[in-house]
Amino acid sequence: MSGKDRIIIFDTTLRDGEQSPGASMNMQEKFRLAKKLVKLNVDVIEAGFPVASRGDFECVKNIADNIKDVQIAALARCSKKDIDVAWEAVKGGENPRLHLFLATSDIHMKHKLDMSREQVLALAAESIRHAASYTSNIEFSAEDASRSDIAFVCRVFEAAIGAGATTLNFPDTTGYILPEEHGAQIRYLKENIPNIDKAVISVHCHNDLGLAVANSLAAIENGARQVECTINGLGERAGNTAMEELVMAIRTRGDRMSVETGIVTEHIYPASRLVSTITGIPVQPNKAIVGANAFAHESGIHQDGMLKERTTYEIMNPADIGLSKGNLVLGKHSGRHALKDRIEAMGYSVSDEELNRVFERFKELADVKKEMVDEDLEAILMDEVLRIPEAYTLKTLGVMSGSRVMPTAGVRLEIDGKEVEMAAIGIGPIDATFKSIAELIGTESKLLFFSVNSITGGTDAQGEVMVRIEDQGRIVIGQGADPDIITAAAKAYLNALNRLVYLKKGG
Repeated sequence: MSGKDRIIIFDTTLRDGEQSPGASMNMQEKFRLAKKLVKLNVDVIEAGFPVASRGDFECVKNIADNIKDVQIAALARCSKKDIDVAWEAVKGGENPRLHLFLATSDIHMKHKLDMSREQVLALAAESIRHAASYTSNIEFSAEDASRSDIAFVCRVFEAAIGAGATTLNFPDTTGYILPEEHGAQIRYLKENIPNIDKAVISVHCHNDLGLAVANSLAAIENGARQVECTINGLGERAGNTAMEELVMAIRTRGDRMSVETGIVTEHIYPASRLVSTITGIPVQPNKAIVGANAFAHESGIHQDGMLKERTTYEIMNPADIGLSKGNLVLGKHSGRHALKDRIEAMGYSVSDEELNRVFERFKELADVKKEMVDEDLEAILMDEVLRIPEAYTLKTLGVMSGSRVMPTAGVRLEIDGKEVEMAAIGIGPIDATFKSIAELIGTESKLLFFSVNSITGGTDAQGEVMVRIEDQGRIVIGQGADPDIITAAAKAYLNALNRLVYLKKGG
């Protein structure tokens, strides 16, 4: 035993993280990510907001019923209907948690709730008592707490504990607070709530000013013992506290921190890649901990120091987050068993049927590329295992382009079991490809963003394309990978259009 207090890691990637524009996940994707979070050994998984839609309810229920060794939480407003639906979704889980929230700031109470302080106080207590008829594992969040009258928050929290809440969450909903202020707020709660010893203080910080991790650490220093966070810092607007940054700060600065987490840090990098693959939201290269440049050293002085002693410029060992520099390189002569071992070492699990599909694609790509590494396999896994059900499938694509040729693309798709084809001219080969696809499907969606990156080095590298499109107010992200950039772009566009279909069906 280390003698340090344990910080409860409450992961809300599946709920708040999914609120990043275009980051919607289907049931299969959420379930795979939940299994990865169990490998990370998070303490609580907030699986969703069940009353939001039938699809969200089914996703939460599926996770609660089938994911073990972790608490599953469901979000609910202070409404009897919300609480009843949330409980129906999570009741099959191990020690399921109901997470209720109600705003406590004057601006929210006046303009959003149209309620007085006394009404908010009464509703919070009444709702928690109703939730307590189902479970003793109840969390209450005072939305916009950091901009609330702190004395009023103390009154609400005292009543919440009296009604049955065992975790009290103090969110910085707008990402407004500064670390010193936030630490003082948490300290005030501990000193001014008579029954605070009966509950755990939690924080949920947003990153609008880039201070979410710093604010969470300040809260911990002053008595908070649960932190709500997301993989890669996903979330509304600028996102939430990045779990990987918080955990590695606590681990790396153990000399100054009186706390620890139970996170198995070797699963951090694979979890980050999985989230990026599922959502189609790339991690910026200079992102702390999991960015592509986080352990890269280009400066000659740095390289010289690294060669002599790693700790001259690295405060963390890449292996501690699951980033191995000694990956087994696979080629066209590698067998199915070696492929499966590599996939499992990367933190994924696949069925025999999925492995067969991945192996077939692996062999096709291995004929083109001499060597394949983890990123290549992840691209295949995205296409063959993690991709959402497809209403539209690319069958063939032919493109003619050049400095003296009018860019033309011929596309054949399978739509509802029937193959159709179309050719179009564009200002470039990708524009022509997208026009052909749009004409075949009949979509009027607008392309908002397009990016292309090389997955690995070399001229034979796979290209990874990410697009963001908008259709009738819905924004979705699509991702595709292929050694041919134009094919990768077509896959990404179709992936986004398939996500639109999924959303329209209530997924």
